[in-house]
Amino acid sequence: MGHGRDEQTTATTRERLDAVGAARVAETLQALATPSRLRILARLQEGPCAVGDLAEAVEMEPSACSHQLRLLRNLGLVAGERRGRSIVYALYDRHVAELLDQALHHVEHLRLGLRDTPPRSPSRPHAADRRTPGAERAGGNPGAPGALNHA
Repeated sequence: MGHGRDEQTTATTRERLDAVGAARVAETLQALATPSRLRILARLQEGPCAVGDLAEAVEMEPSACSHQLRLLRNLGLVAGERRGRSIVYALYDRHVAELLDQALHHVEHLRLGLRDTPPRSPSRPHAADRRTPGAERAGGNPGAPGALNHA
């Protein structure tokens, strides 16, 4: 995942997670675990907004909205800019919008009973490549209930 540079990493997610600190990532994900914060981020995905207008848009008291914005700002999810007597907030960067979109996409997939095929790992063959004799009895899906796996 690039950060505006021409570098590519060959590190696995697990290795990268160790490098940046699992605790920091967990803090970020916890910030997304509150419906009011999600509504704030969703509104800010539409564009920058002053605190008063934002509070009204997400149906919160301005003081409660300001409290949540402070937390989101401290985690680097939003940025505020003073304009006269008010502060206008925006998403920190496109990664925040992508986090929100991915979480929503995942929930929609669960609701519809859909499942994407996980990306192939260079060290682990794809499930379709691991088929074993007898798997066809379960409709050709070796992971299906009743499939015979001899691995």
